[in-house]
Amino acid sequence: MKCCLIGKTLKHSYSKIIHDCFNEYSYELVELKEEQVKDFAQKKEYDAFNGTIPYKEKIMEFLDVIDPFAIEIGAVNTVVNKNGKLYGYNTDFFGVEYMLNSIGLDVNNKNIMILGSGGTSKTVRSVCKHLKAKSVIVVSRTGEINYQNCYNFPVDIIINTTPVGMYPNSYITPIDLDKFVNLEGVVDVIYNPQTTLICQHAKEGNIKNVNGLTMLVAQAKRARDLFLDNVGDDALIQNTVKKIIKSTQNLYLIGMAGSGKTTIGKELSRFAGKEFYDTDEEIIRRLNLTIPEIFEKYGEEHFRKVESEVLKELSNKRGVIIATGGGIVVNEENFYPIKLNGVAIWIKRDVNCLDLSGRPLSKDKQTVKNLYLQRIPLYAKFADFEVYNNTVSNAVKEIIDL
Repeated sequence: MKCCLIGKTLKHSYSKIIHDCFNEYSYELVELKEEQVKDFAQKKEYDAFNGTIPYKEKIMEFLDVIDPFAIEIGAVNTVVNKNGKLYGYNTDFFGVEYMLNSIGLDVNNKNIMILGSGGTSKTVRSVCKHLKAKSVIVVSRTGEINYQNCYNFPVDIIINTTPVGMYPNSYITPIDLDKFVNLEGVVDVIYNPQTTLICQHAKEGNIKNVNGLTMLVAQAKRARDLFLDNVGDDALIQNTVKKIIKSTQNLYLIGMAGSGKTTIGKELSRFAGKEFYDTDEEIIRRLNLTIPEIFEKYGEEHFRKVESEVLKELSNKRGVIIATGGGIVVNEENFYPIKLNGVAIWIKRDVNCLDLSGRPLSKDKQTVKNLYLQRIPLYAKFADFEVYNNTVSNAVKEIIDL
């Protein structure tokens, strides 16, 4: 069976990765200009295909039969060729509903705020109506309800359908969650980065949250059901989500200078077949100076600035291992590049066993101990897990087990 995704720009799409995980048909990415969509539909070269922005509405012009749900939403994202006739469906509806259920968010009789008024917003509105929400308000930049007055409305659940916070502009959020009281849940349809800033803020406030990867996989699974004309087990959704997270999340190693982060990172890289990067090595390469020379010539403030720039650049990669400098936690700016894009492991080691060679801030044992005591709460804040490095092999094994 031959299937594909059509869209204008697809270089960052996860669709092929997801459908390849299902492993039941071939799946390609096909980029089209608007004037090519009609010809593509009429040729009927594929048994089935998905459509994404900006062709979810355009493709409807060339279909023979359209599902009532898709008509209600006003968009089609799945097309199946049945005996020469093209049937259109909208599986985003199922994806949104599944995403809400995945974290136990009950929309019934709740006040819903949807950020954005585009195509996905229409789908979310349809789902909320179907699930009997108490009220649904749509926030847009120029609408009657906008990003200035939206804080005046009672809100139980916020659903972001805008691209604000999407890679590569990951460190912005469309709205200030602190201004809402009794907020129960935050949903973001964005799936890159793995945790958007709005979801991270929700997590910090102990608010239920979920990003768009779950929706993306759920709607793809529903498309798969339509492609093959059979209903697969929904366990396929979470299994696929886990596979994608495992393959795309970054692993950050934090901890004191000399704790063995680089050595452990290189061993992990060899074992897992993932690329390895060291922020200190990247800084040395960029400035063509050793770390002590950088401190002597430019000072610590400049070093920290370059360090943050390097960390952000490396965090744009997917599925890599990154060893960070001992002071990465000193700069609050570095918290979100790590939190939004992966998992941080604090490599702990006895202070007396730290390698102090070439460390400009580690002049003697007492200085190192004082520095460590200052940084303990910062490492704890950044870290998702802690691993003690008594030997490199044991530390590597423990991280693999994690």
